[in-house]
Amino acid sequence: MPMDRREFAALLPALFAAHSAATAQTAKTPLATVESGAYKPGPPRTGSLPKRASRSYTKGILKAGNIQLEVHETTQEVGAPHEPEETHLHSELWLVREGTIELTVNGVPRRLEAGDIGICAAGDKHYLQNAGNTPATYFVVALGPPE
Repeated sequence: MPMDRREFAALLPALFAAHSAATAQTAKTPLATVESGAYKPGPPRTGSLPKRASRSYTKGILKAGNIQLEVHETTQEVGAPHEPEETHLHSELWLVREGTIELTVNGVPRRLEAGDIGICAAGDKHYLQNAGNTPATYFVVALGPPE
């Protein structure tokens, strides 16, 4: 039997309450504020990509406003597949510590060696790949709006 508008109107408060409860359960935990200070790396972690490990230094919102900062270090072994081509709302900087990487931005490859810095502005398509015959380690600094 179909529901009339009075029955539907009586059901609305329960529907809104259920939606609010479901949204609260799936909402992301707010990021902590990044304070001035010194940060040590966390333990190495491997993701879904083989021959790659990262160590996080910090991730959070800067006190100055609505700007997210993330800093981590990644090591790619020789022969590691490149990460998926991506775009972000934030900009990224890579500081190469050791080895050689190839940074491809909007289809243009650039070779980076120890001591070099690569930059990708927000919205540009990019990926990184170990381009040498030794492991490549680089720091990643991501800065931009919260995602």
